[in-house]
Amino acid sequence: MDSIFVTRTIAIIGLLIGISGIFVRLADIMNRPFRKDFSRQRGSPLSGVLFAFTLGMAPWEKESTRIHWIAYLRGIFFHVGVFMALAFLFASPWLSVFPGWLVWAAAVLTGLGALFGFAGIFMRLAGPNERMLSLPDDYASVFIVSLFTALATVALIWASILPVFYVVAGIMLAYIPISKIRHCVYFFYSKFFFGFNFGRRGVIGQSKGKYAE
Repeated sequence: MDSIFVTRTIAIIGLLIGISGIFVRLADIMNRPFRKDFSRQRGSPLSGVLFAFTLGMAPWEKESTRIHWIAYLRGIFFHVGVFMALAFLFASPWLSVFPGWLVWAAAVLTGLGALFGFAGIFMRLAGPNERMLSLPDDYASVFIVSLFTALATVALIWASILPVFYVVAGIMLAYIPISKIRHCVYFFYSKFFFGFNFGRRGVIGQSKGKYAE
């Protein structure tokens, strides 16, 4: 067995562990009691959910991003790089048939993502509030995801590094259910319930004056 086969198997095992762990956590969430909102409906829950997943994520809709544009852009570039690295992970067996422009475009995006990911660690260390609120898992999660993204950049250019990339990918994927990285799943739950409840109350996502008394 060659190193590619062995390390790719490690990545697949990590993926299976990660998916299994996420399903266990989701099952626990879904088994928790649901508290019905007895307040009078004033708006459309569907409009609220739609707003939460679209314009509700625009930087000008939240004070925290309106006054912290650098941190917001860092997060955008970081997550774009991570998504690109994940796409590359699943497409890597066919790396040899990628057109040159696509390889370099993906390398640029993952490289920027890794750079801004590691920058996030230094921002946590430099900011007194961030440093006080950060737990070891915060640093570990950002580090392993940033390392995974950086290795994707290198593997896109030098395929010989793929075995190392697969090993780190397997570790990261297996780590997801027990780390803050699992927010990639919780994000959709929180956005849905935020939009549903506040849309129902007529706070967000409603046509102007449609539900006004």
